[in-house]
Amino acid sequence: MLAPNRRTFLHYLSKAGLGSLLAGVALPSWSRNLDQKLEQFSSYDAYSLASEEDFWYSIQQAYTVSPSIINLNNGGVSPSPRVVQEAMKRFHDLSNEGPSYFMWRILDQGREPLRLNLARLAGCNPEEIALQRNASEALETVIFGLPLQKGDEVVLCKQDYPNMINAWKQREKRDGIQLKWVNLELPSEDSDYLVQQYTKAFTPKTKLVHITHIINWNGQMLPVRKIADAAHAKGIEVLVDGAHSFAHFHFRLDELGADYFGTSLHKWLSACIGTGFLFVKKDKIEKLYPLFGAPAGQETNIRKFENLGTRPFFIEQAIGKAIEFQEMIGAERKEKRLHYLKNYWMQQVKELPGVEIGTSLQPGFACAIGLVAIKNRKPAELDQFLFNTYKIHTVGIEWENIKGVRITPHVYTTTKQLDLLVKGIREFVKTGT
Repeated sequence: MLAPNRRTFLHYLSKAGLGSLLAGVALPSWSRNLDQKLEQFSSYDAYSLASEEDFWYSIQQAYTVSPSIINLNNGGVSPSPRVVQEAMKRFHDLSNEGPSYFMWRILDQGREPLRLNLARLAGCNPEEIALQRNASEALETVIFGLPLQKGDEVVLCKQDYPNMINAWKQREKRDGIQLKWVNLELPSEDSDYLVQQYTKAFTPKTKLVHITHIINWNGQMLPVRKIADAAHAKGIEVLVDGAHSFAHFHFRLDELGADYFGTSLHKWLSACIGTGFLFVKKDKIEKLYPLFGAPAGQETNIRKFENLGTRPFFIEQAIGKAIEFQEMIGAERKEKRLHYLKNYWMQQVKELPGVEIGTSLQPGFACAIGLVAIKNRKPAELDQFLFNTYKIHTVGIEWENIKGVRITPHVYTTTKQLDLLVKGIREFVKTGT
């Protein structure tokens, strides 16, 4: 059932600085419309709501996306809704009224409440979350902070994100650790296959396995918990790259099986660009070196990973409004909608001559991210055709054994926009016949 009622939603808007409970008429038109839709569809479950365009159109109005392009590359970075943008601007203006006072003595006081809210959303202890600027910073804190020795082995995948691969290669070159590579054949709907590719690479020298929760190239979801359980049974630690999973589909960190987890918040949570967090299990904090030096006395404190120096407090504090927006929609409703959108366009093109689908249609193996390729055509050709003809922004992918155009809609994407995508793919296919 759609939980927020009129009073609850107005409370969200009040907290976001967009109105008050006593002045509903002063609310922006988009928020009044969304309030009405929340009431209208209050009896719908998440699955039924996924295809209700009237409801999701009201969500679209909460964003300020340009009408001059159709942005289907939200996997790179997502826009923020109005409430987040306005909060960031308000905090930025406040900072400039007296930076050293308002930043360090006022805005910085919001970090602990923010930590609590992120932990609630993530499903973990607040003392296990450190605020970071992105997934790369969070994950490289672990990669460079683990006390690995020459000859220690790390299992990772050729389809992992380049920043993480390069970080591990630097560690290999600098410290003499050994990298053991998994090479996945994707897409896959065989959990046993995916698990076995990792577990068969484990040896008595393996100290850690690096798992990408959702492969960014094609949206493949990996069975992290099963791999983690197998690793822990052999005393192997687990690092999870959650750049594309957090706030994309519903899961809890305390159930995932990760010892370490890093994510960006400017993708699926729609927080400001340059936000993320690092999760470290409480009993792992002490042995992990921070990326930036921390003062004595913080050895067992998660805050030792936050000694960045002067940072954009106004961007960080706006994360709170992104959390409120996420909770207003609801994790399950969002997941069902994103999966629906991916399947909506894929179902219409998968039988076209020469079309190769690089992402599963099944829940549990993929969600919003989808990959499409045209036989004997380069991904860049389709990418350019879609933009030049219909101003549809996507991204061409050529990485290891994965090739195609990645399509990533978000909650503000409409099926009318995806109809245009389908039309464009059909026309491109015809140009090659």
